[in-house]
Amino acid sequence: MAVTPAPPVDLSRLNGASIAGFVAALDGIYEHSPWIAERAAAARPFATLAQLRQALVQAVRDAGAPARLALIRAHPELAGKAMVAGDLTAASTDEQSRAGLTHCSAQEYARLQQLNAAYLQRHGFPFILAVRGPRGRGLGRSAIIAAFERRLEEPTDVEQAECLRQIHRIAEVRLAERLGEPPVLGRRVWDWAEALAAHSELPWAERGELTVTYLSPAHQACAAQLARWMREECGFDEVTTDAVGNVVGVYHGAAAGAPRLLTGSHYDTVRNAGRYDGRLGVLVPMAAVQALHARGRRLPYGIEVVAFGEEEGQRYPTGFLGSSVLAGAFDPAWLELRDAQGTALREAMRDAGLQPRDIPALARDPARYLGYVEVHIEQGPVLTELDLPLGVVTAINGAVRLVCEVRGRASHAGTTPMGQRRDAAAAVAELVLHLEQRAARHPEVVGTVGMLEVPGGSINVVPGRCTFSLDIRATTDAQRDACLADTLAELERICARRGVRHHVRETMRVAAAPCAPLWCERWARAVQRLGLPVHRLPSGAGHDAMQLHACMPQAMLFVRGQNGGISHNPLEEVTDEDAELAVRAFQALLDDLADPAAPGWPAT
Repeated sequence: MAVTPAPPVDLSRLNGASIAGFVAALDGIYEHSPWIAERAAAARPFATLAQLRQALVQAVRDAGAPARLALIRAHPELAGKAMVAGDLTAASTDEQSRAGLTHCSAQEYARLQQLNAAYLQRHGFPFILAVRGPRGRGLGRSAIIAAFERRLEEPTDVEQAECLRQIHRIAEVRLAERLGEPPVLGRRVWDWAEALAAHSELPWAERGELTVTYLSPAHQACAAQLARWMREECGFDEVTTDAVGNVVGVYHGAAAGAPRLLTGSHYDTVRNAGRYDGRLGVLVPMAAVQALHARGRRLPYGIEVVAFGEEEGQRYPTGFLGSSVLAGAFDPAWLELRDAQGTALREAMRDAGLQPRDIPALARDPARYLGYVEVHIEQGPVLTELDLPLGVVTAINGAVRLVCEVRGRASHAGTTPMGQRRDAAAAVAELVLHLEQRAARHPEVVGTVGMLEVPGGSINVVPGRCTFSLDIRATTDAQRDACLADTLAELERICARRGVRHHVRETMRVAAAPCAPLWCERWARAVQRLGLPVHRLPSGAGHDAMQLHACMPQAMLFVRGQNGGISHNPLEEVTDEDAELAVRAFQALLDDLADPAAPGWPAT
């Protein structure tokens, strides 16, 4: 069935229309729900498509729970009776057709009907999925069924929120087409990320999973691919791979010897990773440089994009190896570290054609740089739960990690009276609850016991030993250290009261890295220029920016992640529209740095 597109509209027409005309122009953007456009009309005039989209989203957020539930129920089931009967709207027909749902096998159709019925019975509303997908070209039937099966068992409140987010994604794709504003830059970034993910290590590659650890063949293939794109597609003036495997692209400024803006992120991954952690921060500035080169435009400063070769610490227990060399913080002792196969870091570098002796020369002279900025997927749920595509990072949390042990006395579970036990696991359980409560009292602090084990435990033995980890993070070192001190003091009290003893060993301490206020405001102005509200948030994860923080001002921009903001996971996802906004925000920051009228100019 051919779908007749709705008449194209533009923002000026929408801004000047009556409320009825505004609603009519946006008919079908949200399924059978004209009230959304009617409420959003009050927020006119809209300067950007992003601002219009956000007004529609906000109209739904401001509506009561009954209205939001009615919106979900206004959507048809996937491959349901309405599709078979031909009763779908034209837009829904087109979307389900692009996803191949009109050509289901008998087995696929039966499975979808089974899932539809089970989902409706469990949650009371239909399963909603933006079947055009994160790239806008359509998901396959197997991906749709997998998403259905994964989400079926989620709590109903979680699913209701996710259905609304999927509805907004459906509307986002429809709106971009209605206004004739496809996310060209975002799709370029998305396609680059997809192509880069083709390089993966065995055995993960055989399972369709992404793993790229330092200096593996997949890692070296990624480096070569990034260098080719920088050189052949983006127009960088200089492209090199340095002594630790960082891929460095330089786009010169208008004048010889002009200072540079440093930016980038890492391209290595965790095992069975997502496609955007780190890599988004390389691809976004690449797209911005490509656009500058296409226009023949030079800025008053140069742009240096660094794809850091190692950040994750997966093969060697280093972490931030790529960015540490730029900050002059590389420890030569790291060269003797060995991986699980016994290969020293020095040997791995030489086998990859790198020269460790050149590492000291990689340290950057801060006087030659304006600062460092990094775009990164949020790796958390904050932006997605707020329905915001971008966020300005205020600080990268400081962290401390410890491995700990409590020792009591193993004894018979049946014959040891409750009042005479020295239960190591019970003592640790108390501490876990204390840490949860202590951290929850301060929004800037998070505390986690990620590993908890009773070595040699048995079902009928009172635990005599319990090992566990502590991970405490906060926006300032003082807050982090206060939480740690309180936690260790509570451990002392618990152990004294229970007659057990403990041992703790600190394994990592990383200082907090507050983002430079002036540069945070530059990111904020970039977000505002897109017509979006500015939301500020800390980063709980570590980033390469923490290393550069030691030698120059740094600031970060977060991009919303899909699927609840999950990261370090194959479900990690960014849409083409959000990638588009990230590139445009980066471009706005570049313009801000070049504008003598901008606050804080000159950029230094």
